[in-house]
Amino acid sequence: MSQTAPDTFQVRFETTAGEFVVEARREWAPRGVDRFYNLAREGFFDGVRFFRVIEGFMAQFGISGNAEVAAAWQTTRIEDDPVVASNTRGRVSFAMAGPGSRTTQLFINYGDNSRLDGMGFSPIGEVVSGMDVVDSLHSGYGEGAPRGRGPDQGRIQREGNAYLEREFPELDWVRAARIVSGD
Repeated sequence: MSQTAPDTFQVRFETTAGEFVVEARREWAPRGVDRFYNLAREGFFDGVRFFRVIEGFMAQFGISGNAEVAAAWQTTRIEDDPVVASNTRGRVSFAMAGPGSRTTQLFINYGDNSRLDGMGFSPIGEVVSGMDVVDSLHSGYGEGAPRGRGPDQGRIQREGNAYLEREFPELDWVRAARIVSGD
């Protein structure tokens, strides 16, 4: 899981809401793009839920639905990349809880979130087709617990998709994510 990614490549996400394609650009965030490439190449995103979808802000995903896999990745962090592209509509960035904390979670920006640039969120690519699908992802649960009524990330890590299917059955999810160019 440590191969160097091509300079650019595309990943097609087949979801319960339809398909969208992300084009990754290594020049924007080489460490993040390498991680994204390896995760997509190995099928990591298959079955993951869009567990935090906030209208006008972003759609977040990337915690494995298998609790053992999620636990293995929880501490496998990558170093930060300098921010060279901005968090604007359709751009994809790794989520983080502070410096040096990126693992497997990503988010897709719904609007101009350039305020995140100064916090170190470095985009790795952008949605080049199917943004209407991303816009249609189920957002009814809103912000995650404890601030909102959406899923608790700690419980997703510990209980996987069983927790999400039981308590948040309307979440959209990734059926398959495959590299379709640049591999």
